[in-house]
Amino acid sequence: MILGIDTSLGTAVAVVDADGVVRSEATSANPLGHAEVIGDLIAGALAAASVTAAIGAPVDAPAPTALTHVVAGMGPGPFTGLRIGIAAARAFALARDLPVIAVPSHDAVALSILLRAAIAGDDAGRFAVVTDARRREFAYSVYEGLDDDGLPVRIGDAALAPRDDLDAILVERGARREDAASIPAALLALAGSRAVAASRVLTGDEPLYLRSPDVTLPGAPKRVTA
Repeated sequence: MILGIDTSLGTAVAVVDADGVVRSEATSANPLGHAEVIGDLIAGALAAASVTAAIGAPVDAPAPTALTHVVAGMGPGPFTGLRIGIAAARAFALARDLPVIAVPSHDAVALSILLRAAIAGDDAGRFAVVTDARRREFAYSVYEGLDDDGLPVRIGDAALAPRDDLDAILVERGARREDAASIPAALLALAGSRAVAASRVLTGDEPLYLRSPDVTLPGAPKRVTA
């Protein structure tokens, strides 16, 4: 069983089993209230899925309803909100001796689009997952198809673009625009599950902020001379 957590937009939590069956989902669309809701959403998702989440539960011989992995959405997203979800995923996993799987948040949206197209028998073509990065900018990632491991093929890294420039950039890259207002935690967990099965690392341990945080350390104080 896999717990997925993402706070790159709103707050989203889900539990899926190894076959990708969604056992529970809990979400909050509030883009600013991550810290206030993340604990209750995790507890609610675990209870709804009847998952064992006791501290110290053995990882090598889990019960059928025990968690085995925690998947953290790594963004792109605003600094404060994003780090709350990552910290929650790491703290939860550390307390239970579970591995944390890092997954780009846009991969979850891309996987949803690609699976929906596959079920319909359509070709999703090349598209860009677009999310609001605030400050009159969008974050976007370009994708095209699924690879042999059932994971979205990302064309380059996530990037930022001014709102007024994005459409022209996507035309130049031959990608249609797919705006996302939320990250599906169930698909995030599924992407993490497929990465584990294929022994792949989808992204590093550092969050995908794409820009410097608003708050920075002050510079050295000025020297005062007589």
